Amino acid sequence: MDEDVRIGIVLPLSGRLAHLGDPLAYCAERMAPLLAGVAGGDRRVRLVGKDSRSEPGAARRAVRELAADPRMVLVVTMAGTEMVPAIAAECRDARIPCLSTTLPWQVYRGMFEDDGSWGAHFCWGLGDIGAVFAGLWRTADPDARVGCLWNDGAQGEHLRGDDPTGFRAAAKAEGFEIHDPGGHPEGVRDFGPYIARLREAGVTVVTTAATAADLGRFRAQAAAVGWTPKLITSSRWLAYPDSVHPGGEPPAPDSADDVATLVYWTPRHPFHSSLDDTTPRTLARDYRRETGRAWLQPLGLAHALLEVAAHALGVADDAADRAAVATALSGTSLDTLAGSLDWTRGPAPGVAGVPLVAGQWQRLNGSRQLVTVANTALPEVPVESPLAFGFGG
Repeated sequence: MDEDVRIGIVLPLSGRLAHLGDPLAYCAERMAPLLAGVAGGDRRVRLVGKDSRSEPGAARRAVRELAADPRMVLVVTMAGTEMVPAIAAECRDARIPCLSTTLPWQVYRGMFEDDGSWGAHFCWGLGDIGAVFAGLWRTADPDARVGCLWNDGAQGEHLRGDDPTGFRAAAKAEGFEIHDPGGHPEGVRDFGPYIARLREAGVTVVTTAATAADLGRFRAQAAAVGWTPKLITSSRWLAYPDSVHPGGEPPAPDSADDVATLVYWTPRHPFHSSLDDTTPRTLARDYRRETGRAWLQPLGLAHALLEVAAHALGVADDAADRAAVATALSGTSLDTLAGSLDWTRGPAPGVAGVPLVAGQWQRLNGSRQLVTVANTALPEVPVESPLAFGFGG
């Protein structure tokens, strides 16, 4: 009889990122019966979860505990700018394959050195965000002067970078220079100096990766001095509904109104699971029915994460051999609930791309809803509403 094998899942179940673990926890419980037999023969696959506690050190310890089990052949993870690279690096050092998502691939590769031998990642890139946002800026103001509200930490550093595949390069290729008032510390109370510099530069559109609370303060303080950008684009927390606050602090009641953001998955995306007849619509419906919570964009990526894991164990020369599973991951091309994921085509070693469309939080029928407002990169996703933008001031 073949020995059983295990897939480790490192996810935040406690700490400041705890809510972000919900999609993967839900999909793991839902999909465990489907994954049980994917290794072939009489070998069974078991999922084993570990809490990262929303801290890189705890996440690394979780990987070490998982890797100590010789039956553990793969670790999967998602969520957290600091979590994903820490988990991937620990897996590399332990020589166990790691499959991850939700972190722009340039950030992933910038914080985690690997040639693709042990790490497999799928996500959009910073340049993809820049290209999507540039289309929105042009719609709001064909002659837009774009200013940024980026922090002084790692996230702002990556957005400011001169990588030819990065955000600034994509914006420049679309004809936009980014006016930078300097990085702000997260949690700063006074945005006055940043607002003044943006106004002096003649900025009409703002792009940001601020926390919910910071963006709320920025908008309130800008309005208080009579300045309202025509459009704000956000690449961070607005992928989530009001009930989930990745920064740990809830947003102001109207801080998201008419703010545009990236969209990588919705119940309207035209994809199907590689394991059964699940569609984005049925997954979102079941998640709401069984948890009482609104669907989250990461839900689709969590499902795809486990689909890819199942595929790798199913096609590996030996599902009980870590190196064989890593090799299977590196050659994977699979149509999933999050779209077509292909590690054989880049955009970098160990990375598969995810296309983006544009969304905006709009007030519809008395509630705030994320609607698709542009779909250039993925025309199969229907546009649900025109982009709403103001007149500036």
